[in-house]
Amino acid sequence: MEIPKILVQICQVVVGCGLLNVWLLRFNKATSYRGGKASSMLEEFATYGLPAWSCYLVGFLKVTSAFALLAGFFYPVLILPAAAIVAALMAGALRMHLKVADPFKKSLPAISLLALCLLIIVGRLGT
Repeated sequence: MEIPKILVQICQVVVGCGLLNVWLLRFNKATSYRGGKASSMLEEFATYGLPAWSCYLVGFLKVTSAFALLAGFFYPVLILPAAAIVAALMAGALRMHLKVADPFKKSLPAISLLALCLLIIVGRLGT
């Protein structure tokens, strides 16, 4: 079954804009999806037992991948690597939520973005 190109493009926009929102606009803001009792991104990484530098590395990878997904409308070669990087990072995020025994709700953004990235990958490989 072929995935419609428009669906893949919608996923690119949702993932790209979603990541930019979280990492550029909500980095220091509390949300109900943050791991443990964290009220910022740095606190969330600390909750997982990760060093501060890993937060900045993950942030760099996610923001770069988000821009690559959006730039993929003009440079399609960027789409697959960007979606694969985000998918891998979302799998890691799920692992961290499990590590600290977060309720399922806190894993929903990671699950959603992972699913969207997998849809992008499958859709792009089918073209």
